[in-house]
Amino acid sequence: MRWRAPTSVNLRITELVVDARRNARDGEVEEAWVRLGDAHVLSQPWPVPHVRVHLEMLALGWRTRGAGEVGGQLFRLAVAAPGSLTGRYPAGNSGRADVSAFAPAPMRPELAALLDSAAADETGRQAGE
Repeated sequence: MRWRAPTSVNLRITELVVDARRNARDGEVEEAWVRLGDAHVLSQPWPVPHVRVHLEMLALGWRTRGAGEVGGQLFRLAVAAPGSLTGRYPAGNSGRADVSAFAPAPMRPELAALLDSAAADETGRQAGE
């Protein structure tokens, strides 16, 4: 089990988080949540980025005074790393508090392709070790 995402995935997560921060700053809160949702989908298999994205979601919930979102993110922060470590996370789930923390969801094709590519790269590296 790796704690951190492969470079390609980590770079995309970082881009999405930066975009979400800019969206929030510009008053485009719903677009910020969409970006963080995509970052969440990409982060789920790895504990460090998964927790990082939930911290970003908590911060946005706090800034927008979303009490339900803050509470939901506090719960998700408690289960994110264990879920990633055990592989028991709901793939495709947006990570928002208004969605069950246990329900998988359809994944957008471009996110699935990036995760598939990262998995193939990782499998190839392990075979070459």
